[in-house]
Amino acid sequence: MPDVVPESTLGSIRFPEIVRSPGWILTRRILIAVALLLVTIAIVYADRTGYRDTADPTGKVDLSDAFYYTTVTLSTTGYGDITPVSESARLVNAILITPLRIAFLVLLIGTTIEALTSQSREMYRVSRWRRRMKNHVVIVGYGTKGRSAIETLLGNGVSREDMVVVDPSQSAVQDANNDGLTAVVGDATRRDVLRRAGAAQAKQIIITTDRDDSTVLSVLNARQLNTRAYVVAAVRESDNVRLVRQSGADAVVTSSDAVGRLLGLSAVSPALGSVIDDLLSYGEGLEVAERDLLVPEVGKQPQQLPDQVIAVVRDNKVHRYYEPVVTQLARGDRLVVVRPAEELPWAPRPGTHDEDFADDED
Repeated sequence: MPDVVPESTLGSIRFPEIVRSPGWILTRRILIAVALLLVTIAIVYADRTGYRDTADPTGKVDLSDAFYYTTVTLSTTGYGDITPVSESARLVNAILITPLRIAFLVLLIGTTIEALTSQSREMYRVSRWRRRMKNHVVIVGYGTKGRSAIETLLGNGVSREDMVVVDPSQSAVQDANNDGLTAVVGDATRRDVLRRAGAAQAKQIIITTDRDDSTVLSVLNARQLNTRAYVVAAVRESDNVRLVRQSGADAVVTSSDAVGRLLGLSAVSPALGSVIDDLLSYGEGLEVAERDLLVPEVGKQPQQLPDQVIAVVRDNKVHRYYEPVVTQLARGDRLVVVRPAEELPWAPRPGTHDEDFADDED
């Protein structure tokens, strides 16, 4: 049963939290307090001739007096037995020691200050994130499919900072935060939730909801917010593929059919099923990747390349490697290849092999 999300938290953005131990926080505050104390002592002692000690017949202030004066001043006790008498000492008290006193008091009640300012700090963090977040990837759903998609994106060079998770479950959002991902609490069938995730500025939107009707609504919302993003959606039933495409998805994956086909292949040919499962799994064995055509490869046949080419992308159209139209590779082609998973990054990008690409200018 999914978590019940309070109305007030719907659409809220959750960032990965930096967890600090209580000992670390306490030590840090003690060190800051000691630093403030030492700085103030140094200031007072450096200008000690401008102070008068009424308890000392000579009226002079030494190092111990500077320490004493600092402690009673920063704590706002102020007994008045040591006072600044010169014009410079009074000016230093007004300009330097007073701000240090305020900083010391703020440090003492730091826990309360943090509680009072947490909301403002979070609002600033969200605002800064919105200004930075462009051309990112929005992943709707942090279940098995969503996590697998994110794992593949990470292997393909996309950083965690460039991904945003949307899920109505509080526990799923917490899991995403624990995994270092920014997440938005809410249902993607609501347009304002996708808007908070920055879907209008996203480069890609991946939708992995548990229900096909939710997928349709999520795709419609995503497409209305962003007509340029590449939208990929997963559906459970093949009958809904056409409907999801009509809603605006660029690519639709049928999870039940894919699993059923893999099961059937495994039953007919265990070896073939094992290979297909290897290609679909990430991190070991074989991987399917898309890469640019290198300049030395122009004019060659796909079968002559060191990578196992299974398709050629030309003019945004996918051709099988054996089709006559791609008998000779041309500038601007992209290759879909099968290669060992150890060859990182998983899907090479321009510059990976320190070579020129066929669509680069001479």
